[in-house]
Amino acid sequence: MSEIVQYSLESNVAQITLNRPEALNALNGALLQQLTKNVTDAANDQNVRALIITGTGRAFSSGGDLRGVGTDDPLDPLKNAEQLRRYEEISLLLSEMPKPTIAAINGVAAGAGFSIALATDFRIASEEAKFLTAFAKAGLTGDFGGTWLLERIVGTTKAKELYLLGNTISANEAEELGIVNQICSGEELPQKAQTLAKKLAAGPTDAYARIKRNFAYGSNHSLSDLLAFEAGNMIAASKTEDFRNAVEAFLDKREPDFKGR
Repeated sequence: MSEIVQYSLESNVAQITLNRPEALNALNGALLQQLTKNVTDAANDQNVRALIITGTGRAFSSGGDLRGVGTDDPLDPLKNAEQLRRYEEISLLLSEMPKPTIAAINGVAAGAGFSIALATDFRIASEEAKFLTAFAKAGLTGDFGGTWLLERIVGTTKAKELYLLGNTISANEAEELGIVNQICSGEELPQKAQTLAKKLAAGPTDAYARIKRNFAYGSNHSLSDLLAFEAGNMIAASKTEDFRNAVEAFLDKREPDFKGR
């Protein structure tokens, strides 16, 4: 039996693949439990310098699996707020782990699936991809940080429209709104994601981590506070092996060979 979440690591690039194609990669408790473990492992593994998350079949993820709600399933995401919050750590890790994350959105991204995609640093979508919040149409409110993430990408007015009306938007519309960085054909998507991930994995990992921390810190602090935080990270980065290598490469007129430290 195939794993409902597949994990691989090659050339410092980890890939997590949601693998319930018969259910459009709907997020049941078993999948979320495994996904939490895989994302945590990727965040903590020093050999991982970039991460891709994608889905099999026609969907990235259709969101929460409503068929398991209200049953005796001990892993039910809606069993209680504490359990849901543990699963929501997926979004926080994708957003804040000290390495770049990429969503390769191969099809529909709805509900919590949409939120998880929003938590990544880069989003590449196939031309067939579609996006919708879906929660209000099910009488629900949203989870996995979607309201916080979407508002910061598209602004409050558009984010409320997408949440309250639940309209489906195309890949082209998502690109125009800044939700996705790039669109390509479904056939090109895996290679496009791998090419970007390998480029990032060959980059200055410590600097990437500090850049992500700057963004996270600045989201809830004043500019004055952020300037001090940035200064600390800048000085720390200037003492890394990667910075020394970059200076030497600049003087030698060659490309730097970053080691991620």
